[in-house]
Amino acid sequence: MNLKKQLEHHQIHTSVPCRVDLGGTLDISTMFLPLNHLSPSSFNIALDLRTVVSLSPWQKGFIKVSSKGFESAVFKKDESLFHHPMELMFACAAYFDAHGVHIKINSASPPRSALGGSSVAAVAIISAFYKAVDNPIDPERIAWLAHYIEASVAGVPCGMQDQLAAAFGGVNQWFWRMGKISPEFEQRPVFEHEDDMKAFNLNILIAYCGIPHVSKDINKQWIDSFVCGETRSVFKKIANLTNQFSKAVKNRNFRQAADLMNQETKLRLEMTPDVLDNTGKKLFEKAISCNCGARFTGAGGGGCLWAVGKALDIENLNPLWQDILNDVEDAKILDTKIENKGIIIL
Repeated sequence: MNLKKQLEHHQIHTSVPCRVDLGGTLDISTMFLPLNHLSPSSFNIALDLRTVVSLSPWQKGFIKVSSKGFESAVFKKDESLFHHPMELMFACAAYFDAHGVHIKINSASPPRSALGGSSVAAVAIISAFYKAVDNPIDPERIAWLAHYIEASVAGVPCGMQDQLAAAFGGVNQWFWRMGKISPEFEQRPVFEHEDDMKAFNLNILIAYCGIPHVSKDINKQWIDSFVCGETRSVFKKIANLTNQFSKAVKNRNFRQAADLMNQETKLRLEMTPDVLDNTGKKLFEKAISCNCGARFTGAGGGGCLWAVGKALDIENLNPLWQDILNDVEDAKILDTKIENKGIIIL
């Protein structure tokens, strides 16, 4: 599909949010199928640090991808690499047999910050191509497609909570199970009213630790230990904690939510101490001292931490976290809030 002439008349722009989460890894079928009897789920919050994707004209027969934090790359249509820092982006273009297109990715979140970056960008890219071929924007179908394309090139088992937060937005608990013929998810919004969701902004805090993460390393350790039977009992506890945490947030019991979050983080630390870097460990300890919960985002190992707690406790934690971050280059409290909208065609 040569998009050059079409895009010369009308460029396409899409936007999707990133996320913070709890109960990640449970969205991978390697885990949620054996844990089916526990109703495994993941909790996530879409943030207004949105990723914008633009499709603009390029040379016929070629695809160019540009993204903040990465060196731009150009390949012939049938020669793009699927073992490249932007392999997922080229794989999305290959699905549509697209060429004559420049894919520009501009994310408001820091590069490799463990906020769902590449998965989020894939949702935005697929949405843009859907618009280009006049397909209806179906968030569920787009999220599944982004998931399967990523799984096809990643070389490790992949979940899909990142894609769902990008496609749907909001604050949700996502349940994972086997459907009639394939895996499926159930979306349960945590708040019934938008005002309650907006008020939840006072109960969370997100910090970037200044060090980019590499999710494959830690995720692979979790998967390998689960498959070998070494940590299956631990992930059973994590599944139960995630369900309890979602209920605590729904009931606005943020002191209980903080305690449950800290329990989940400690279980992950026992399995993989590197899930928190030195800055992350300081932030985690400081959150506990302020009666807040803290957890890495995504697979950790750098990137971001987020905290939950009573509004006054979060207010007290904010300057204390900032003092810690002042000593780390590029680290900062992120100026962000909950995003209720998922895919937007601009």
